[in-house]
Amino acid sequence: MASGLQETARNSSEVLASAWRKLPAQYRMPTQTPTLAEAQTYCRELAESHYENFHVATWFLPKRLRPHFQSIYAYCRISDDLGDEVGDAQQSLALLDFWNDELDACYQGVTRHPVFVALAETIRVCNIPKTPFADLLVAFRQDQTVTRYRTMEDVFGYCRNSANPVGHLVLYVCGYREPELFTLSDFTCTALQLANFWQDVCEDYLRHRIYLPLADMQRFGVTEEQIHDRRFNPEFRNLMEHEVTFAQKLFEAGAPLLHRVDKEIAVDIALFSRGGQEILRAIKDQGYDVLRSRPVISKPRKAALLLRAFLERLTARQAA
Repeated sequence: MASGLQETARNSSEVLASAWRKLPAQYRMPTQTPTLAEAQTYCRELAESHYENFHVATWFLPKRLRPHFQSIYAYCRISDDLGDEVGDAQQSLALLDFWNDELDACYQGVTRHPVFVALAETIRVCNIPKTPFADLLVAFRQDQTVTRYRTMEDVFGYCRNSANPVGHLVLYVCGYREPELFTLSDFTCTALQLANFWQDVCEDYLRHRIYLPLADMQRFGVTEEQIHDRRFNPEFRNLMEHEVTFAQKLFEAGAPLLHRVDKEIAVDIALFSRGGQEILRAIKDQGYDVLRSRPVISKPRKAALLLRAFLERLTARQAA
């Protein structure tokens, strides 16, 4: 009995060790727990090196909030990579279980990894419950076992864990707790997730995932073979037009959030929302053919978005 448990523990340890080797070295557990300052530097550098749009967006954030957004981003970034960058479902699930244990320990006052050292301070200062962090891990686990979604409601179920918690975390950091604001945020975050899905149909298929609802595909006469063959036709165009229109309506449903939060925070929310809508615009401009090439926001459109955000930020500061 004891030898069997030891063998199981040894096998689990080997699975974890092998999985960590497939990820960047800085993701691994350090030999010594870092200080808060070291941990916050780690999170800032991770955020700035992994996602330039996040780095740009932090220009518009109040300075006092930047370390908290950086710690949350670092948590989300590594969590996502544990699920997507290993290439083995068993190993990814083992890593995500390990990460969940570290999250539990963080809420019990025990931290070892720089992400959780920094995150513990964010949780303390902003009084954030564990649920949104834990929900994200549920979604990343789901990606290891669920690769098709029958209806849009099923896709929504995934977004409730994969996208909506991020909006909740933003609101918590900014000091908001009103349920109606979380509802408006959910519309925007789900719309952002859908925009990314529709942009990345081929990339997701390479990971053996299809987020287009199977019921919608059947309704419009689209098959998985078309995605595999990247064969665009009027039926696929009609399907994508339907999905893009649906996502746009969600963005519109979430728009009132911008008028319910502080003007400085609204600038950042608006920037991400407009970015998602620009993805939808890029899909339209490409004739809804996401099979030929991945739609992207042009550099002039990105510049226009940033300029608009910059001017709105100046206006908000002058009005404060």
